[in-house]
Amino acid sequence: MNTGMEPTLRADVWSDYVCPFCYLQLPLLEELQNRYGASIDWHWHAFELRPEPLSLPDPNADYLRMTWSRAVLPMADRRRLPMRMPTIQPRSRLAQEAAHFAHGHGHFSELHRALFRAFFEEGQDIGQSAVLVATAEAVGLPRGALEQSLREGDQRPEVMRDEAMANDLGLRAVPVMLLRRVDQPLCEARVLSGTQPLQRLTEAIDALLA
Repeated sequence: MNTGMEPTLRADVWSDYVCPFCYLQLPLLEELQNRYGASIDWHWHAFELRPEPLSLPDPNADYLRMTWSRAVLPMADRRRLPMRMPTIQPRSRLAQEAAHFAHGHGHFSELHRALFRAFFEEGQDIGQSAVLVATAEAVGLPRGALEQSLREGDQRPEVMRDEAMANDLGLRAVPVMLLRRVDQPLCEARVLSGTQPLQRLTEAIDALLA
């Protein structure tokens, strides 16, 4: 394993704050960050599962209830996340903009987890600016500056770049991680999609570090 200052690998991760499987995968990605430290250069990217003008799903739809009862909740129990099925289905564009804002202010990791927790544990509407600002302020971000940023949309181009990149790569679902050595082109990255188990993730990383 690289013990110097320069990373050996690069991980590009796309996720959406209204995606339960993205939250389910987060503790494992955080474990990888802790385990491998500076050996991996992490890059987090925005992805909207339901961008405008796509219609929003009915939060009481049978297929959602079935997905939660058969897949989400059993995995949440195994991964010790106290998730509950949301009663609302907001758009996530503003949440993604807030996350980019947080990255520029050194609080991305804190807000990233807090947004998932706000939606999937506390049932808050993360499509609302007021909810985003309160959540961000609680992790140390400047309230007024974020309010202005969301109002003026100055992080929107960053979100759109992330989504254009995902589209160019043919990424259609999240969570997804593209893993490669820093000297490899993106087209040679290993694609790890969905809620991968920790062992499979570490095997992929260790193979590239060997």
